[in-house]
Amino acid sequence: MTPAVLVVGASRGIGLEFVRQYRAEDARVIATHRDPAQAAPLRALGAEPRLLDVLDEAAIARLGRLLDGERLAVVIVNAGIFGPRTQGLVAPPADAFDAVMHTNVLAAMQLIPALVPPLAAAGGRLAVLSSRMGSLSLMQSSSGWLYRASKAALNGVLKAASIELGAQGIVCLALHPGWVRTDMGGAGADIDATVSVTGMRRVIEAADAASNGSFFDYTGERLAW
Repeated sequence: MTPAVLVVGASRGIGLEFVRQYRAEDARVIATHRDPAQAAPLRALGAEPRLLDVLDEAAIARLGRLLDGERLAVVIVNAGIFGPRTQGLVAPPADAFDAVMHTNVLAAMQLIPALVPPLAAAGGRLAVLSSRMGSLSLMQSSSGWLYRASKAALNGVLKAASIELGAQGIVCLALHPGWVRTDMGGAGADIDATVSVTGMRRVIEAADAASNGSFFDYTGERLAW
């Protein structure tokens, strides 16, 4: 079977742009979406839509079974939310904490083990969409501290996964997409999704064993954890 690219969280923004760009190069793309209505635009691009709510543990297990026998050259875990847009040390409500941590951290921890067999079969690359805001070394603001905490935790998940998966020939990367003009980034952000994704795809393509367990931005700069 032809190796595929899997984009988790592909219905809009950065995820959708990954689908567009890989399909423009005639790559086989499996694209997950949460709303059944989002399948048609993905199918129109030539992708293979798969319904997935990353908050549903059973749905993640089903995806793993659907991918049995696949070979995944690239997996991009893009699903994520920002949560409360706070300034300063504003305590998050428990439901907001749960939503952000479950979406940004727990989902990745449940997805990654399910995706190991098809990734290992292709010697693939696993990329999680993180953020410079999750870097402890580079942090200079407390704004959006729940989002920051979730991305710092996601970085820890990726680093831990890289220790085990690197031995199986899987290269694991955390990527900072830049400040992108999307629903999350807003209209005043620095770059558009095309620039961001073009850069991240270059990073993914260039990644080798020496890159495993590293944190890069979309320009290829290596970031401190």
